[in-house]
Amino acid sequence: MPDDDHAAISARSAKSLFADWKAAPALVLAVSGGPDSIALMWLAARWRRALARGPRLVAVTIDHGLRAESAREAREVKRLASGLALPHRTMRWTGAKPQTGLPAAARAARYRLLVQAARAHGASHILTAHTRDDQAETLLMRLVRGSGIVGLAAMARQSEREGVGLARPFLDIAKSQLVATLKKAKIGFVEDPTNRDQHFTRPRLRAIMPVLAAEGGDTRNLARLASRLARANAAVEVLVDGAELYLALLDRKAAPAGFHAQAIDATVFDAKAFAAMPEEIRLRLLLRAIDRFGHEGPAELGKLEALLSALDRAGARNTESPRLRLKQTLAGALVSLTGDRIRVEAAPPRRRPAD
Repeated sequence: MPDDDHAAISARSAKSLFADWKAAPALVLAVSGGPDSIALMWLAARWRRALARGPRLVAVTIDHGLRAESAREAREVKRLASGLALPHRTMRWTGAKPQTGLPAAARAARYRLLVQAARAHGASHILTAHTRDDQAETLLMRLVRGSGIVGLAAMARQSEREGVGLARPFLDIAKSQLVATLKKAKIGFVEDPTNRDQHFTRPRLRAIMPVLAAEGGDTRNLARLASRLARANAAVEVLVDGAELYLALLDRKAAPAGFHAQAIDATVFDAKAFAAMPEEIRLRLLLRAIDRFGHEGPAELGKLEALLSALDRAGARNTESPRLRLKQTLAGALVSLTGDRIRVEAAPPRRRPAD
């Protein structure tokens, strides 16, 4: 890509951006009507026309029903899609809307509906139009909320949601390039007023971006930081893989002959070996086990840290005793320390209050 944040994206550059999904059977394009997603639809359609063989493209608009204009905007996206010879589908978020946490609820509903559309159309991936600007804002949002390394790695170019691939081809592209692309092609778009609504966190952080940029914290540097943290996170995950294997082998070695130490319905750690590992590794080992057996996840990082501290305190007391020293639940998993073993298993169902 040219290193010009205000240059239109060429056909050649678009070919490179979408190359990873050339062999997909079908792709769902998430198109809201804003400049980023309209550019996604237009560039993807142009890319597909240049291929002798390639994926079927389906444009999908999620109407959250939060603004009076949303239905009209969805119809406009359908009109643009028709002009590009793309099938289009509008899906609506129905039912009551929450009074608090609306952006998060709307985002969850959007992805749930997009996954439904992908399955209905045989699409292997959903393509979204997240840009480098979005990546920088996501990093800042998670930073001010005290996220760990995983959260600060922000968004990945490719991930998965409910068994469907989630792809972000524009994650290294500035939003201004997408706007320049549409202006050059003389294609209109809408601006969602909620993107400027100061009642929400993202627009408030967006408003201070020029101040950060003046100090060197522009979107390019913030996105680069997210990329470096993602690299560090991947390295830590490799270490956790090794630690998990080591603890499993250690527990199997300590078990009586013919006895499978690691039960199918639980993860068991040698407490002393576990305690000797770095804190970040131990947190992730616990998280993996809780995710495996819990039914109320995902576990919050702060609660996970509190659980690890409780394990450390319990482990420091009378390590020779075989008695139960800790028993706590988190995210639907039961974590116990008995003697020299930490056990993670599914927690019993919560009792329903009497009528």
